Amino acid sequence: MTGPAGPGGPQELLSWGRPRARWVLAATVLGSALSFLDATVVNIALPSLGADLGAGTAALTWVVNAYALTLAALVLLGGALGDRYGRRRIYLLGVTVFAASSALCGLAPDVTVLVLARAAQGVGGALLTPAGLAILQASFAPADRARAIGAWSGLTGVAAAVGPFVGGWLVQVASWRWVFLINLPLALAVVVISRRCVPESRGPGPGARPDVPGSALLALALGALTYGLTTAAEAGPGAPVPVGLLAGGLLLLAGFLLWERRAPAPVLPPGLLGERLFVVVNLATFLVYAALGALFFALVVTLQVGAGFSPPAAGLALLPVTVLMLLFSSRVGALMRRTGPRVLLTAGPLLAAAGAALLGRLGPGAGYVLDVLVPVTVLGAGLTLLVTPLTATVLAALPEGRAGLASGVNNAVARTGGLLAVAAVPLVGGLEGGGLTDPQRVGEAFAVVGRVCAGLLLAAGLLSALLVRSPGAESGPARGGPAPAQPPGKSGRSGGSGPSY
Repeated sequence: MTGPAGPGGPQELLSWGRPRARWVLAATVLGSALSFLDATVVNIALPSLGADLGAGTAALTWVVNAYALTLAALVLLGGALGDRYGRRRIYLLGVTVFAASSALCGLAPDVTVLVLARAAQGVGGALLTPAGLAILQASFAPADRARAIGAWSGLTGVAAAVGPFVGGWLVQVASWRWVFLINLPLALAVVVISRRCVPESRGPGPGARPDVPGSALLALALGALTYGLTTAAEAGPGAPVPVGLLAGGLLLLAGFLLWERRAPAPVLPPGLLGERLFVVVNLATFLVYAALGALFFALVVTLQVGAGFSPPAAGLALLPVTVLMLLFSSRVGALMRRTGPRVLLTAGPLLAAAGAALLGRLGPGAGYVLDVLVPVTVLGAGLTLLVTPLTATVLAALPEGRAGLASGVNNAVARTGGLLAVAAVPLVGGLEGGGLTDPQRVGEAFAVVGRVCAGLLLAAGLLSALLVRSPGAESGPARGGPAPAQPPGKSGRSGGSGPSY
């Protein structure tokens, strides 16, 4: 069976179980794991690298957000580049950039170099993340695509479960630098396998030139908003510099939306804003992932600095979330067929909000089982109810032919929510200066952050209860019914792959 044309004509599609098919799956799993794990494992290393490099709260926040900023702003552009210039080519370029910047992170002599290298990592992630699943979609025969993507999802889920513990162990027995340097052999394996086994593919037709100006405007807007929130913690929210940065960010965001109305191939087609269900579910996505971004960032720091747990214990804290999602996400998809999305999109955030509120009790003397694992399990149960319906509803809110676009936009919205929320943590928690290294201040701040995150999740549940309807009830072109899905962006199209937990 032949498929879309590659560089030299139509390519032979792969069948499940063939040796080459296994190698293609291995290349995409390893590459995606690089990007997924960096979003969580680095948080565990923050206390150690902060002490080693003498970094304060603002600098540590940028270690996380420099990566999230470039990834959120450029992931849609990365999908478009893969469709136009070749998915394997862009995937290999992304893996190479990611590996080179990981080496620079691991060898960084100071926090400034580390932050710049993290931004470069985000660029690599934005190139490799959407290309990985697009390669699976284009390489496998139609009858085997769902199986291949399901195997990809399960294997990357295992990596997400094991990775934070391995990262914490590396921090404890070696150095925080190995959290980055361990990426190098993985990236080398991806490059070797991809060059030997992964077929090239492109989108149908030559396509329009990718929207580089729009992506640049979005990156500048998110950068100004993030920097404004970060500086507000030090200078005060009413100081001229943060106010100017936030105002400038909003103006740049408005400029981005205006540009998209006239761009020949916009990364965010303006017609999407007229799709009511799509807008509502993406707003809920923003609230949910803002809560998760802030909560997960603050949790692993609080466990180590505020509660005195080891890095491996901090890495294991989020394991219940991953395990519950791996075990029960498909069952939630089946349940959604009977209940519709609104019930689960309401109950999931409410249950997750209860877990976030329970986590607010962390501090000196906290018990690991009752004060950490039990609340995280409640949080994970809520996310398990929430994530599959959220993604399936986003995909079903647009016609089937635009599922890749729906997935990519939802992925970018989720990452933007986390980016801005992490930038706001020092301001909300009063952690300016060296607050992230002060046990008492960290404990007090986490109680506040936990309540704010619970409020964001409650708002997402209320929004869903009031405004979400079954996709088939929406006006406009016929939609396909929602099917079980993965976390935002884990779609087989070139829209991207969602944030890890």
